[in-house]
This record gives sequence, structure tokens and C-alpha cells, in this order.
Amino acid sequence: QVQLVESGGRLVQAGDSLRLSCAASGRTFSTYAMGWFRQAPGKEREFVAAVNWSGASTEYADSVKGRFTISRDNAQSTVYLQMNSLKPEDTAVYYCAAQYGPNYDYTPSRYRYWGQGTQVTVSS
Repeated sequence: QVQLVESGGRLVQAGDSLRLSCAASGRTFSTYAMGWFRQAPGKEREFVAAVNWSGASTEYADSVKGRFTISRDNAQSTVYLQMNSLKPEDTAVYYCAAQYGPNYDYTPSRYRYWGQGTQVTVSS
């Protein structure tokens, strides 16, 4: 069992930066690949970014590539999402998720553990 708690979401203006954190507890954090997903009102949950269990490999959705950076600190059992140059279309509830094993996936259903989400609102 893994418990995930996101934090850092808030209201910001377009062009601002924000860093989300996801603190994990329970099983050994370093044995899980981690992902960030987001869900806007009326839309399906979508992949944002992912990192493998060591932190050596990352992947991003095209919509955030070059603006967002995912990282992890296995000693602190925390994964981060640094978001720069935020746009109104980035407004959503952001969720972190854990998938047991070394490699990440893009599909939400492949992740077993989820946090409760943190709201990010970007005003124009």
C-alpha cells in the first residue's frame, strides 16, 4: 500500500511558475515509477509527466514539454512537478500516481495508487 499526498496547487496568473509536490508513504518509494496527471472540468484525466523509479528517465505530454519538469527525491519519498510559463489551459486538478516497477506508463489505469489531487488555476 502506498499513500500519496499532493500539495502546492493554487491560483496563479498566466506566465507564473508553480511547483507541486507529492509525498509518499508506505512501501519503498524507490520501487515505484511515478506519474503526474491532470483533469479539467468536463474532460478526461490526461497524462502530464512521468519518471522512472531511479529518476534517470522522464517523459512529458507534448502540451507541457519544455515548460514542466518532473523530478523525484527517493530519500525524501517525494516527487515534484515544476511548472513554468503557466497557461490558462493548464488549469486542472493535478494528481500524482504510483506504479510498481521501474518503468512508467502513460495510461491512468496502469497506476494503482493515486493522491487526492491539488487544484491549479491559471488566470489570464
